[in-house]
Amino acid sequence: MTVANAPALTSTGAGATPRRQSVSGRGGILRFLGLTPFALYVLLFLGIPTVLAVSTGLFTEDGGLTLDNIVGLFAPNVLTAFGNSFFVSAVTAVIGAVIGALVCYAMLGTRPDGALRAIVDSASSVLAQFGGVMLAFAFIAAIGSQALLTKFLAEAFGLNLYANGPWLYQVPGLLVVYLYFQVPLMIITFMPALEGLKTTWAEANATLGGTRFTYWTRIAIPVLAPSFIGSLLLLFANAFSSYATAAALVSQGAPIVPLQIRSALVSETVLGRENMAGALALGMVVIMVIVMWGYSVLQGRTSRWQK
Repeated sequence: MTVANAPALTSTGAGATPRRQSVSGRGGILRFLGLTPFALYVLLFLGIPTVLAVSTGLFTEDGGLTLDNIVGLFAPNVLTAFGNSFFVSAVTAVIGAVIGALVCYAMLGTRPDGALRAIVDSASSVLAQFGGVMLAFAFIAAIGSQALLTKFLAEAFGLNLYANGPWLYQVPGLLVVYLYFQVPLMIITFMPALEGLKTTWAEANATLGGTRFTYWTRIAIPVLAPSFIGSLLLLFANAFSSYATAAALVSQGAPIVPLQIRSALVSETVLGRENMAGALALGMVVIMVIVMWGYSVLQGRTSRWQK
């Protein structure tokens, strides 16, 4: 009886395994299908425009392959624009990272569920996304050449903010304006890292006779360094790729790369080469890929001790 039933049991057991595997396979396919809308969005609105923008720099208007636009990246005015973009991005990233880190450190003394922490988090989330024409208008209305605050300082204290020229509408003005959204972005990205510091590390340091100085220099700062540098790179990338604020603020000339691309699109005679905008976009993409690769590597190192 047992022997006779053995084949049936074996057959039933053998038949159950493929059924479970097929169910598991369908579940895997369904999980991938759930990503289809996001994948289509990335392809249509990010992938294809990026490929088209970059590839146009390698072709002429007639469709012929050329490297003349790539050579044009080494023209003096283009190199100056890249240098200005690096300068603005680096300065605002460093200043924004330092100020934002100090704010995060001060926020450690507040209650995580308190009103002050909620206000700072909400304000940082909003201000980090505030830019473009509205931000440029806000600064022009506040400290522009004919703004109320500018006239008040000149009449009350004899302080002329524009004694050396219209700095707000040039590269120095971008430094001040960009800090408006760089500092809140640093608060958003760096605060979780500070909150990830474990109290047991400080207790172990005190138990072994360490001081607050040794705790920060030998434990906290080495642990926070990858996260801080990663946030610094993110701020650099954010400033390097910003366009709308600079376009609304700087009406003459193209001192940074995004404005050079605008000039190349509006008038090809400015740079003397066809499809130069695509070559400039290619240069920006290469730089952004390197920066974001460094950011992802540092974030990977940070996640090891945050788990």
